[in-house]
Amino acid sequence: MEVREMIEYEVNDQKLNASVFISFVNRVWPGDYDVDKTQAALSKTLNISAYDDKMLVGCLRVLTDGYYFGTITELLVLPEYQKQGIGSSLLQLARKNTPTMLYFGAQPGAEEFYEKNGCQKGLQSYIIAKKR
Repeated sequence: MEVREMIEYEVNDQKLNASVFISFVNRVWPGDYDVDKTQAALSKTLNISAYDDKMLVGCLRVLTDGYYFGTITELLVLPEYQKQGIGSSLLQLARKNTPTMLYFGAQPGAEEFYEKNGCQKGLQSYIIAKKR
């Protein structure tokens, strides 16, 4: 596995736009994403991005009120870039650049990754599902 040395991280990535994000996210979570709704969503979160020579390879998004609550909405790394420390670096940057405790849910099988990165397992989470 090739280790890439030149990953650049951007905290509060203002240049991240919906078309770049949708192209990226479709490689991790394929779906039919709306450009305008995606752009609106990106404008409401702190976006911490990882780039390999201008190509988006990882992204962590934080939604926070800045005082009481913060949640990681997603942490995504392209499959071919996983297990190279990018997700861990994104988590560290989120920890350093958000003023609140961060809550999030983990996909099944990802628990070990979060625990290895110093995250504590919390209470069981629940969802209220909605159709898109």
